[in-house]
Amino acid sequence: MAITLKKCGSADLADLQSIGIETFTDTFAAHNTPEDLQDYLEKAYDPERLKAELATEGSTFWFLYDGQELAGYLKVNVDAALTEDMGDDSLEVERIYIRPAFKRKGHGKYLIDKAIEVARAQGKASVWLGVWEHNLNAIAFYEKMGFVRTGAHSFFMGDDEQTDFIMTKQLS
Repeated sequence: MAITLKKCGSADLADLQSIGIETFTDTFAAHNTPEDLQDYLEKAYDPERLKAELATEGSTFWFLYDGQELAGYLKVNVDAALTEDMGDDSLEVERIYIRPAFKRKGHGKYLIDKAIEVARAQGKASVWLGVWEHNLNAIAFYEKMGFVRTGAHSFFMGDDEQTDFIMTKQLS
């Protein structure tokens, strides 16, 4: 199947909300209480919040298609849209998710490569992201892609404070 990307806009709001809830739930439901998960999903994927994120200068979403099927999505941030002050010369991968049926097919690498391409095109020196400290598969994937742990920050699921490792890849 052919892999293609489509930059998201406001017309994609319903699909973005749907895939966001599906992939986040798939990744984290088993590790959180139903109440904390529901609280997070209601806030993070609220249509008004997503609409604002889509309109934020410096934030860009892409849908990844495998053939005609929506397989995953990517959100990157630069400049004032960064969620942590990592410097003007960095690009943040804020969200990278693949639907369960499409995992282990190279789609995650495709999206990371896209983020790196965008960073280079904008003259950025590094790409960084936050990954939950217990998401060992994701950590191993990012390490394979050349990311190294450079810090940590808190991530809240409801009232549960969790730790995300900050992982960074320096671009040459």
